[in-house]
Amino acid sequence: MNGVHVIDHPLIQHKLTIIRDRSTGPKEFRELLDEVALLMAYEVTRDLPLEQVEIETPIARTTGWTISGKKVGVVPILRAGLGMVGGILRLIPTAKVGHIGVYRDPETLEPVEYYCKLPTDVAERDLIVVDPMLATGGSAAAAIRFIKERGGTSIRLMALIAAPEGIERVRGHHPDVPIFVAAVDERLNEHAYIVPGLGDAGDRLFGTR
Repeated sequence: MNGVHVIDHPLIQHKLTIIRDRSTGPKEFRELLDEVALLMAYEVTRDLPLEQVEIETPIARTTGWTISGKKVGVVPILRAGLGMVGGILRLIPTAKVGHIGVYRDPETLEPVEYYCKLPTDVAERDLIVVDPMLATGGSAAAAIRFIKERGGTSIRLMALIAAPEGIERVRGHHPDVPIFVAAVDERLNEHAYIVPGLGDAGDRLFGTR
């Protein structure tokens, strides 16, 4: 799939299996989602540009590398996306965090923005939009559109599990945005849940129903 990166590292796949298990409770679910987000962030940021710098070690002067260019921003889609922020921030503690809230209109079934707070320098950052589930793709496509309308240009989407339908929708609306996932599942069921999926990520994360 063009523009879709499946991160199949053994540690990620091991933790993903535990996350999927219905017997995994909220505490362990939160911890594992946080860990997987950190591990996935290594791959999502693999191509960040570097520049050479000169430093002095305790032994001698030498050259090394530091990240150059745009700074990083993390934008979780509320509410389940919040569970992925902590892991990324442990890896990139200087990243700024925005938030986007989207709900689906019961009549039109189209996504509607109810909250959007982004860093003021959104146009100057490499943005990682995060949500554990990429199901229909409606919320993700809308969130990316909201970011673009506010000046964001460098955007990546990171999800734990995706359905083919969600990938197709996001790629159709935003072919310039790469998608990073740990697994692409079979399909959506009649209730728009990913199969086999892991259920409702927000409910499992926060212990709600």
